[in-house]
This record gives sequence, C-alpha cells and structure tokens, in this order.
Amino acid sequence: MNLPIETIQEQLQQLLNDLQKAYPFSKETLLVVGTSTSEVVGEHIGSNGSHEIAKVIFNVLEEVQLKTGVRLAFQCCEHLNRALVVEKETAVSVGNEVVSAVPIRKAGGAMATYAYRKMKDPVLVEAIQADVGIDIGNTLIGMHLKKVAVPLRSTVKTVGQAPVTLAYTRPKLIGGIRAVYERTDEHE
Repeated sequence: MNLPIETIQEQLQQLLNDLQKAYPFSKETLLVVGTSTSEVVGEHIGSNGSHEIAKVIFNVLEEVQLKTGVRLAFQCCEHLNRALVVEKETAVSVGNEVVSAVPIRKAGGAMATYAYRKMKDPVLVEAIQADVGIDIGNTLIGMHLKKVAVPLRSTVKTVGQAPVTLAYTRPKLIGGIRAVYERTDEHE
C-alpha cells in the first residue's frame, strides 16, 4: 500500500468528528470498532493483517478516548465469533460475562490483537450493545449495536482502501398515533 499513514489518520479523525457531531462522546458512550486491516491496505478481508495499520488506528482512537472518555470495544474476526476486546472495567460496567480467548492475528485479527496488547486490563466478551460504531472494511458490527441503529453518511468513504460505515443509535420510538416523542410543556 502506498497510502501515507498520515492520510489514514486524517480519514479516521474526520470519521470520528462526523460521528461525534451526530452522537457526542462521553464516558457513558460505548464505541464498537470493527476493522479489517487487510482491507485498509487493499487486500481481501482476513488475508494480510497489518499491525502497523492497527497501531495507527488504535492511536487515533486512544487519543479521542483520552479527550472524551468514550469507551472502546474492538471486534475480533469470525474465528473468535466476532467477540470484542474491551477493558475489564467496561465489561463489568455493562454487565458482560468475560470469555476465555486471546486474539492473535490469524484468530481475532490484527486490530483486536493490537488492542488487546495495548489496553490496560483487556478481556474478551461475546457481545455488547454499543451506542456508536465504525465498521472499516465490511466487518459486520451491526450485531454489537443497540437498537435502533442509524447509518451516518460522512464525507470520508474509506480508510485507506477499506469502505467505511458509521452508525449511531437512538431509543426505539414506541406507541401509536397518540405517542409524543419530544418533551414540551404543552403535552399533559
């Protein structure tokens, strides 16, 4: 891949800025990140994982985490049933049971493996219900988003060569014809 690292950093930062405009990040926000580093470098998903690309992506996400408090969840590949790498504190706070596995490049993927090595107290959980998500390379993060997921368009369509999908969530709209969805003083 001839794409400069700085370009990947800029693309990801713009995606995160767009996502934060739609759903402001805080310490209560859980962001799921699915990444095929193979796709970022222009290869087929799962074929050429790159710790160098994972490092770049992790560093950008960690910087945003330090600024906003957002909690991160990194999705593993299908060889670990798309389990997620999270800080143990995150797993406990959202009531997730920890599972036993350690991601490696060929079973978990380069991104999840890198995150596992760099987090303070990493664990794996089988599933999570995140508030927002970034899918880099068609890794299928939808199963890890709360209902209702709303796709978000960005001016950035790729990270490197990988297509990107952003999503945020909102509460379900329940009720019928008489339901009101925004609070006002006139409704009693």
